Amino acid sequence: MPYRSTEVLSPGPRDEAPLHSITLAHDARHLRRKLLHLENDDVVMLDLKEAVMLADGDLLVLEGGGHIRIVAASEALYEIRPRDPLHLVELAWHLGNRHLPAQIETGRILISRDPVIRAMLEGLGAAVVEISEPFHPLRGAYHAAGGHDHGHHHHHG
Repeated sequence: MPYRSTEVLSPGPRDEAPLHSITLAHDARHLRRKLLHLENDDVVMLDLKEAVMLADGDLLVLEGGGHIRIVAASEALYEIRPRDPLHLVELAWHLGNRHLPAQIETGRILISRDPVIRAMLEGLGAAVVEISEPFHPLRGAYHAAGGHDHGHHHHHG
């Protein structure tokens, strides 16, 4: 019997023991309605009011009780290291100008691997290394322009 979920807990409580988990890459975590296939061949029908960007650790609340934990998949990325903080801003500007999903942190930027972009970044003086880890790119400003949050229900307590 397939599961059904119409609610997301974000972030999900770490002490909640989920029934199952599902591992998704960043581009597969932006969802509203979708059949999700679990590792044990069970299926979850996700049916949310609005599209959400699911994050690592979020919980899908199942009708009838229980949860499914979202796990961010490890992905093939470039880790971009700048010379200094100003250089990081310049590199981020070049990536943003190309509308590339990017995870911007203190001292580094992560992007999906693209040899043409790597050559550009190295030409701008960045150190670029191939890594594999979960990818959490920033969402573009056009997603936030409507004044909505990212569709998650926040529960405190």
